Amino acid sequence: MRRRARTLVGTIAILAFVMIYAPLAMALADSRIAETPPAIQTVIYCVLGIAWIIPLMPLIKWMERPDR
Repeated sequence: MRRRARTLVGTIAILAFVMIYAPLAMALADSRIAETPPAIQTVIYCVLGIAWIIPLMPLIKWMERPDR
């Protein structure tokens, strides 16, 4: 698959993942995190804000791989 096609497929996959991840993270934040102390809330929000990239890193690497 050429790089341009991989980029298109990867972009669609990333958007689909974020459309699922974001509401789940917001629901978690609304239900459980609101009851914790502010310092812990800050840490949890930072982790949730960065956590989406971990499962997507292999996809991003695949998208950016050069053509053969």
